[in-house]
Amino acid sequence: MRLATVRDGTADGRLVVIAPDGGAYAEAPVATLQQALEQWDAVVADLKAIGHFPQALDKTQLAAPLPRAWQWLDGSAFASHGALMDKVLGVEPLKTERPLMYQGVSDHFYGPHDDVRFPDEDLGIDFEGEFGVITDAVPMGTTAEQAFKHIKLVVQINDWSLRKLAGPEMKTGFGWVQAKPHCSMAPFAVTPEELGPAWKNGRVCLNLLVDWNGQRFGAANGEPMGHGFHDLVAHAARTRDLVAGTVIGSGTVSNENFREIGSSCIAERRGIEIVDEGVPRTDFMAFGDSVRMEAVTSTGASPFGIIEQKVIKA
Repeated sequence: MRLATVRDGTADGRLVVIAPDGGAYAEAPVATLQQALEQWDAVVADLKAIGHFPQALDKTQLAAPLPRAWQWLDGSAFASHGALMDKVLGVEPLKTERPLMYQGVSDHFYGPHDDVRFPDEDLGIDFEGEFGVITDAVPMGTTAEQAFKHIKLVVQINDWSLRKLAGPEMKTGFGWVQAKPHCSMAPFAVTPEELGPAWKNGRVCLNLLVDWNGQRFGAANGEPMGHGFHDLVAHAARTRDLVAGTVIGSGTVSNENFREIGSSCIAERRGIEIVDEGVPRTDFMAFGDSVRMEAVTSTGASPFGIIEQKVIKA
């Protein structure tokens, strides 16, 4: 099952169920995705039973599947990305078996075709291709094994970053605020079973194709996550309940062979250049630049749809 949100002039939009071919939709029996998540067990059968899709889908009218969330927690679960960034920054790798995670801004997620506003292109504008999950209510102390049943939907995310602000904020010890503006979501949120064999061990085992200004930039696969999403959910719920509608991200999708397959963010490409050549050659994004992200199956299917956005001046 694939769900989406159609813009209707309200902050949360109107929840719809997407036809299998992706070209049409039917209105859901509940108004919003947040409402569906809060009463998932009561409504999921009705959602899955919908078989008639009378409305043609205009993808330009789609908001993020969850246009605003109670909570957005982002991990850093790909070791190849973390190790490279540590090397570039000259910091000792953190010796811990626990997942890395921070809490970001969640009051708005950009839709898949929204222009993205920034105040200054000299702040180091960067995209970050990620996967994410959306949970129902997760009780405090939930184990990783128990967490699987709380993962209701899987999403694809562009976690925008302002790199020139990230370093100074990290050094304060309090975490990111200015360096992490609102994220974007691909148009469709999918149930784990919709991904079939591509959902394995709490991981999205798909290639994430990233194009910058029409040129392929990366094609990393989501399978090598050091901690699966079930681990990330359990980590977040160790000392608190998680409200229904909590979004948890994987961090930048990255593979060990990033020199061959490319990267899901500019910072990683620049890191490779620093390690290999001593200086970065790739600039960050400029106003007018575009980025496209699409996770694809072995048959070329696109379960989450496409994020395609342009960077503009606020």
